Amino acid sequence: MIVEQIYTGCLAQGAYYIESNGEAVVIDPLREVQPYIDKAEKNNAKIKYVLETHFHADFVSGHLDLAKKTGAKIVFGPNAKPDFDAHLAKDNEQLKVGNLTITVIHTPGHTMESTCYLLSDENGKNIGIFTGDTLFIGDVGRPDLAQKVASDLTQEKLAGYLYDSLHNKILPLEDDIIVYPAHGAGSACGKNMSKETTDTLGNQRKTNYALQDISKEEFVKQVTDGLAPPPSYFPENVMMNIKGYESIDNVLNQGLQALSPAGFEAAANETNALILDTRAPQTFAKGFIPNAINIGIDGGFAPWVGTLILDIKQPILIVADPGREEEVVTRLARVGYDNSIGYLKGGFDAWKADNRETDSITSVTVDEVAAKLENNPDTLILDVRKKSEYLSERIKVAENLPLDFINENFTAIDKNKTYYVHCAGGYRSMIFTSILKARGYDNLIDVQGGFKAIKESNKFDLTDYVCPTTLL
Repeated sequence: MIVEQIYTGCLAQGAYYIESNGEAVVIDPLREVQPYIDKAEKNNAKIKYVLETHFHADFVSGHLDLAKKTGAKIVFGPNAKPDFDAHLAKDNEQLKVGNLTITVIHTPGHTMESTCYLLSDENGKNIGIFTGDTLFIGDVGRPDLAQKVASDLTQEKLAGYLYDSLHNKILPLEDDIIVYPAHGAGSACGKNMSKETTDTLGNQRKTNYALQDISKEEFVKQVTDGLAPPPSYFPENVMMNIKGYESIDNVLNQGLQALSPAGFEAAANETNALILDTRAPQTFAKGFIPNAINIGIDGGFAPWVGTLILDIKQPILIVADPGREEEVVTRLARVGYDNSIGYLKGGFDAWKADNRETDSITSVTVDEVAAKLENNPDTLILDVRKKSEYLSERIKVAENLPLDFINENFTAIDKNKTYYVHCAGGYRSMIFTSILKARGYDNLIDVQGGFKAIKESNKFDLTDYVCPTTLL
């Protein structure tokens, strides 16, 4: 028997590969399915089922391509209504995989079709439960996403269903069962997830706030309190998972068209494409194609793309470190951004070698910012971390405008004033500054190293208790 979690840090997402006696299943696969196929072929196993815990909002699942390429049957739980052929399993239905049994457990709450899969060995002993977004380590699935696609649902009603699912279906199971969730810390599908990606059910009974002995009313209050607005791409991904999507092979073929500097510029002008530069923030700052925005591939790339690029069908032209273009197109496709139309062959160096126009962003050290503040106490500091980070600890004079809400609130920034922009470590501040640079804001200065470097310098007046100034 093989039970393997295949975890993708960028999305904080766990897919699962289970194998027994020449048969395999994949649970909640990512968009690029070849690794699952290769794993099964290496073990001389046939993928029998693709199990989906629900219609995902934060990524596009690979269920359609995986089924097409392997002949596996796609399985959803009750209430699912996909626009393609799939087996809609009944509550408590059992699926056989080699010597193993997988029991379908319908657990509505995160969404109405949400389903967990209970794995039992050849002796009938329950050994693990794949909980999707119903139960996380340290948290439960947020109950406000399904209401975006079903107007008759409220988050309170969904939270009530979730309470019943947890208390009637999951908590009665054995303490030693391993919980295998679909996400960990960093995912927007919950609010209090642990960095751990598995745990025993018994330990979750003790430590998970949502599994304590509380009333349904109190549970509803706790799980709905403090929910941040979901990223704008979530409803789009749900519909792609329900209705279907372009094959990842076609998306890659289109996105991996190598363009000369002249061809790249022509494509940008003809299609009104967004130029997405995925190099490291400080590398980007030193030189980039005018109006390009920076979202570095070595960070929370896909979720930030989904949060900030509002049109999921937006044509995208890619500037990447040579050799990483396929990675960029793949990670865009994971969240449904399928309209990459090519990349700059040779990267930014090729653009410079062709003597084409470039731009840059001023980036300074924390020592330079500290000196500026000392000489001019009215220097404007803009903190673009999440509000919760800002409220926890900040530069006393800093104002807050979280990157998450830049599209809604950027007009609060005065184009005629100079701001020193920082985040936690320098990744988000460069995204923020590049987006506004492309919109004509030329007086933003990036602070290298972010709040980590600010705090370590011991040169700033910090506070964690004074009521902050906010641009929101």
